[in-house]
Amino acid sequence: MEIDWDDIRRDGRRKLVISDSRTAIAPLYDGKKDYQRQIKRLQKQIDERQRMMYAHDRYSLLAVFQAMDAAGKDGTIRAVFSGINPHGVQITSFKRPSEQELDHNYMWRSTTAMPPRGHVGVFNRSYYEEVLVCKVHPEIVTEHQKMPDENVRDMESLFQDRYRAIQAFERYSADNGTLVLKFFLNLSYTEQRNRFLSRIDEPDKNWKFSQADIRERGFWQQYQSAYEQAINETATPYAPWFVVPADDKKTMRLIVAAAVLHALEEMDLSYPEVSEEERAELESYRTQLEND
Repeated sequence: MEIDWDDIRRDGRRKLVISDSRTAIAPLYDGKKDYQRQIKRLQKQIDERQRMMYAHDRYSLLAVFQAMDAAGKDGTIRAVFSGINPHGVQITSFKRPSEQELDHNYMWRSTTAMPPRGHVGVFNRSYYEEVLVCKVHPEIVTEHQKMPDENVRDMESLFQDRYRAIQAFERYSADNGTLVLKFFLNLSYTEQRNRFLSRIDEPDKNWKFSQADIRERGFWQQYQSAYEQAINETATPYAPWFVVPADDKKTMRLIVAAAVLHALEEMDLSYPEVSEEERAELESYRTQLEND
């Protein structure tokens, strides 16, 4: 499986032009069986590294997923992380903020959900909604977020402040042992249409469709611009973005899984070493158990 990481991984060295980014590439698998073989192998390797990370107890990993509706966030999260011991992974889906959340700063609900050491955290949407949905619909900020009046008079300055705050938060997380990986599942306008039609045509998918899907589709270009700016403002070596072609779900999932595994493999992990004294103590326990 050959992945062009230079095309997909963004760490701030060069600007993203989203209209030039591919939504489809040649499949990374040769049929359904080959895909299943590859994804299971990646799941197993991710699980092994996470177990070591848990024992090492110094690092954690946060995977952030952002995308347009129907890009496949839920399915990708299931495919990539279902192989991890449930004790070692926590998944948080961020919906419309509650009244309690609105009574705190916009990063509060995300910071309380950050993964502890040794764990993998997954954010299905995230604090990036504050520079994506809120950028497309600034009335959310002015009418619902209870911001001081003087802070919303210049909306462009407000969003620039949010980009800086997000970058600082991710730097702070990295400095404390949490590696942040951010995945933008890059779906084409045509493929989104096809998936919406599928949700209408297939009864078991009807529940996924809502009027809001069509309404937000009408803001496609504004969202593309918001994603492009957010990625360019916050892509760094310590919290890179991955702009993943999403028209082929299987290829997308293989890319995400490979990126997660590579990040875990780059961590300086090891199982705790047992001292000579501890080893002698273990041998005494062995003797007790064998004579029990």
